[in-house]
Amino acid sequence: MSALPVDFLLPECAEATVPPEARGLARDEVRMLVASPDGMQHRQVLDLPEVLRPGDLLVVNTSATLPAAVEVIGLDKLDHPEVGSLHVSTQLDDGDWVVEPRRSDHAGPATTVPGAVLRLPGGVDLLVRGPHPTGQRRLWRATPSPATDRASYLPEHGVPISYSYVQGEWPLKSRQNVYAAVPGSAEMPSAGRPLSERVLVRLMARGVVVAPIALHTGVSSQESHEPPQPEQYVVPEATARLVASTRAAGRRVVAVGTTVVRALESVADPHGRVHPAAGWTSLVLGPARRARVVDGLLTGLHEAEASHIDLLRAVAGDRLVGAAYDAATSGPHHYLWHEFGDTMLFLP
Repeated sequence: MSALPVDFLLPECAEATVPPEARGLARDEVRMLVASPDGMQHRQVLDLPEVLRPGDLLVVNTSATLPAAVEVIGLDKLDHPEVGSLHVSTQLDDGDWVVEPRRSDHAGPATTVPGAVLRLPGGVDLLVRGPHPTGQRRLWRATPSPATDRASYLPEHGVPISYSYVQGEWPLKSRQNVYAAVPGSAEMPSAGRPLSERVLVRLMARGVVVAPIALHTGVSSQESHEPPQPEQYVVPEATARLVASTRAAGRRVVAVGTTVVRALESVADPHGRVHPAAGWTSLVLGPARRARVVDGLLTGLHEAEASHIDLLRAVAGDRLVGAAYDAATSGPHHYLWHEFGDTMLFLP
């Protein structure tokens, strides 16, 4: 077993390049590695109702994915013609957008400067204000003119964000969870993608309670070891109440995705009591800030340098995360990475 969860290499051909439906699988038929102190089980997400117990609470993120990639049709005050598009990461409370300019050759982020104007379809211009947050050069704060709500603009002028490992073009519905309800994420909160209607019904029939939060994800293309950006969230009163009653009964709170962990832990006091709240979170979980609320986590597979690994360690601990990635990267099972790939269930 690895001493640390970062001690692994991504196997060759381990990237899920198309949705599971294009591989002949239903969304709930992707593999699920169940990692617990009792060992590793190789199962499918379809088995989740058998793995969880009556009285457990499964918390899902109901944020829906926006088509957040937009073509740049003109530039002003910018001598960097390689800018061909941008990814709209989020919209701030004052109406400004946080965007990631992208190269026209699809080779990654592009360079911009304060004062540049990016001209978009539909008569919208973005005036670049500066890096967001200050000190980095990948995400930029920009003011749309005229003032434009991205949730209304993007469905008309955007396409889903896609990266080079994805083969072909896939519609937005392929990047939506079945319970998605509140538009706001730049990219799919993908841990929930394998959960189908039949799995959710079987969970409820077994006595597993399902409760919502919303956390709107930004772009996922951070540099190596870059911490997650501030993200907007809502933890409803009913969900906070269910978390409290589940913990009081000695049952487990299982998060579907690192976004759910971040939201719940952002509203937890030092004693692990969760309070309803809405706002922005900059919380970064890791060995120095362990999870106080979440007892289990359903999650996709992440590269060793991704900041998500630290969050897994905060929930499951180094040894269990290390053992799970050893099991996923060795042997005959060939787990697949990224949003269309397989999944892990940590039950520490």
